[in-house]
Amino acid sequence: MTSRKILLGSLFLLILCGFRDARTRTAHKRFFHPDPEGEVYILVIKSNYELQVFDRQGWYATYPAVFGNKSLDDKMMQGDRKTPEGIFHIVRKRPHEKWDKIMDLDYPTAADLAKFNERKAKGLIPRSAKPGDGIAIHGTWPHDEMTVDNYQNWTNGCISLKCEDMDELYAIAPIGTKVVIQH
Repeated sequence: MTSRKILLGSLFLLILCGFRDARTRTAHKRFFHPDPEGEVYILVIKSNYELQVFDRQGWYATYPAVFGNKSLDDKMMQGDRKTPEGIFHIVRKRPHEKWDKIMDLDYPTAADLAKFNERKAKGLIPRSAKPGDGIAIHGTWPHDEMTVDNYQNWTNGCISLKCEDMDELYAIAPIGTKVVIQH
């Protein structure tokens, strides 16, 4: 009877720990090179809720991320809270009073404006719609990193990381870094 209680208790702890680990998402990094080698680029995969960093050696790190609208669809117009898909670059970096640090992207690009105009011509968006702007990679609100752990898309179209992860990314991704965002 005692060994059965121990077995059941151990099983309960394993299940409990497994659920906690599944909800707490952490960054995964290459450990044999503490710093990226050469130029880095960023790949954001919205359907995986991930931001990946690559350097000359290949994969360097993966950070959990959240976005704007729950649908994860491509941005159509200003105010839809969707994260745009395409190829962008970091154009400015700065500390931010609400979200730790922020790295602005060059959205909308010429390709984004062409997509926007095509969608408008097809009647997919209102004639009065605007493409929007102000898309960035930034941290979370202070003490609110559970939004990332719980896959809560809360931004107006930006990419949000845990502040600790944002600090690391900010240190290794200079202005001009290529950022590819895909579904």
